[in-house]
Amino acid sequence: MARLLLTLRSSQPVARFQRCCGLFPAAEEGGSGGDRAEGARERGVCNGAGALRRPRAAGRGPPSGVRSGPQGCVQKYVVKNYFYYYLFKFSAALGEEIFYITFLPFTYWNIDHSVSRRMIIIWSIVMYIGQVSKDILKWPRPLSPPVVKLEMRTDAEYGMPSTHAMAATAISFSFLIATMNQYKYPFELGLVAAFVFSTLVCLSRLYTGMHTVLDVIGGALISAVLLILLYPAWDVIDHLLLTSPFCPLVCIVVPLVLCYNYPKLDYYSPTRGDTTTILGAGAGATVGFWLNNQYAAPAYTSKNFQLGFPLITSKIVVVMLARFFIGIFVVLLTRQLMKSVVLGILGYRYKFPIGDLEARRRLEVEVPYKFITYSSVGFSATVIVPLLHKLLGLM
Repeated sequence: MARLLLTLRSSQPVARFQRCCGLFPAAEEGGSGGDRAEGARERGVCNGAGALRRPRAAGRGPPSGVRSGPQGCVQKYVVKNYFYYYLFKFSAALGEEIFYITFLPFTYWNIDHSVSRRMIIIWSIVMYIGQVSKDILKWPRPLSPPVVKLEMRTDAEYGMPSTHAMAATAISFSFLIATMNQYKYPFELGLVAAFVFSTLVCLSRLYTGMHTVLDVIGGALISAVLLILLYPAWDVIDHLLLTSPFCPLVCIVVPLVLCYNYPKLDYYSPTRGDTTTILGAGAGATVGFWLNNQYAAPAYTSKNFQLGFPLITSKIVVVMLARFFIGIFVVLLTRQLMKSVVLGILGYRYKFPIGDLEARRRLEVEVPYKFITYSSVGFSATVIVPLLHKLLGLM
């Protein structure tokens, strides 16, 4: 068993998976007659093997595979199978901010409030646990070589567990659980769709060289266990979030305390900022849920969908798309506006220019900047956008 775990934690299975999917380091292909010009791409990648061989002073420094400075080695790679390349690059994007900021609001505006609430709460809890676990366990990411790394930003984080795998499992299966009793559709079809979605995201983390097999399996299992533990309390949590007079205070204070007390590292990692973004968005959305329930009629109710999905007509498609594009425009505008305002205020308070990235990484700047910005985004998506839809006759 120990040998199996060591194998799953090593970089070799990841490298073999990449080779099976047609992704090779250009160095390997050079001596075998491969056409390097065909599909060759260049990307900055850090060689973590050297970090493992080189002892660190007092145990300090980033995890192996992390570039700690602006300079880094450049790795060329050859793509032999573009179907897998684009499939897994797209699948990896399903675990990024671009997916969260589009799919979760789309569900709220066009499908069902209760489904969206459950997904956002589960997503926030699962992602916080996953991000904190990374910085407590401090397991390194796969080494390059032999692995080809297609991403750089997340390489500055530790590996175990894969939060992409956790988020994909949580979102897909919470969506399935939340809709299976409200909508008439074959349960088997929903189960297959959730399984395929989460599997593609998990495999994309191997293909991009960001996680070991054990990271991915661990992330999916942790998410599944959390879903099982939280499912019996879903209705109670939902009721409290909508009716408790303390909901807004708790939903703002608790995430802020968690962000300010995030595990400290000896070097900068984007995990604290990402965690603050997630908890901020969840807090703002939750306050919006409470406010809508207290003072406004639900903008989109599920009562018309209890017996099944409505017949999709061209009119419904146009209205849904109009809601989505108007909503996304408002959300992105809110994010940009709040980002500029909050950074300007913090820059004035702490005496740094807005473009100073090092200053923006400080605890007293990063946490309020990201929390206020993304809580405003969550609030805008759940309160401002529905009101705008109502004014425009899109309900």
